[in-house]
Amino acid sequence: MTATDLRTQAEEIHEQFSDQLDLDVEDIVERLDTLVNDYQVPISEARRSVVNTYLDEAGMERDQLASGGGNEQVQVADVDAPEEWVDMRVTVVELWEPRADAVAQVGLLGDETGTIKFTKWSKSDLPELSEGTSYALRNVVTDEYQGRFSVKLNRTTTIEELDEAIEVGDDSVEVEGALVDIQSGSGLIKRCPEDDCTRVLQNGRCSEHGEVEGEFDLRIKGVLDDGEEVTEVIFDEDATEKLTGITLEEAKEMAMDALDTTVVADEMREGILGRYYRVTGPTFGRYVLADDQERLTGSVDADEVLIKARSI
Repeated sequence: MTATDLRTQAEEIHEQFSDQLDLDVEDIVERLDTLVNDYQVPISEARRSVVNTYLDEAGMERDQLASGGGNEQVQVADVDAPEEWVDMRVTVVELWEPRADAVAQVGLLGDETGTIKFTKWSKSDLPELSEGTSYALRNVVTDEYQGRFSVKLNRTTTIEELDEAIEVGDDSVEVEGALVDIQSGSGLIKRCPEDDCTRVLQNGRCSEHGEVEGEFDLRIKGVLDDGEEVTEVIFDEDATEKLTGITLEEAKEMAMDALDTTVVADEMREGILGRYYRVTGPTFGRYVLADDQERLTGSVDADEVLIKARSI
């Protein structure tokens, strides 16, 4: 990352805390530079870490940050960076059951350009959103994790129901191929339980929150090969259960019996590796996120195909 890019990020952070802390832009640049260039931390994570440091100093919550003036009206497809305050006109496509008391609502928002995940915090005390209803949302903040963007509704967000209906476009893709690899970080995993964090733990540690007591989840990071190109696909808990027939509870029991979580991924490999699938879902970064999948006929030698794919 160039010095100009770092300075731009630093100036934005400086503006966010201008009313609470007496910060020096050069100090912020130095913090970001150390994380990005010395420790090879992605800029989104570096910015989050620096912002969290200043939030602690100021005794503030993240949703108390200033948005930095008038927000830009954006469409879903325009969301391509974290920590930006924006306004949106969207329809609530789908609501999911929140997994934490801190979350009031979670689901998908959409407009003509596609869909995006949203989270509304319980402490924000905002009105309920309804599926199929269109809203003007002002002062929401963007977020990103592993190339997947989302938006957060906080106590500074305003919600206005619209008389007009916002049409929702389909940003899904369809890919087919043999599942030739299940990558590390698949099977029974643990995620950070902290609010606004879903990072997968490595040796019991979150890259942002340190050592925590994680929450179990299922995930498969797979590679599909159609004979010409390979596509990386992520299956979340529901998609993994459908793909493998193994539920989260069953996976935890398997790991407990063996005193080893890796047996879950091994069992999954036995059932699905080398088989053909059709997967449909949105793309985030280099991944396709599996919203739906279908088993096709046929099978292949996964090792042979993967060796060939890696040589391309």
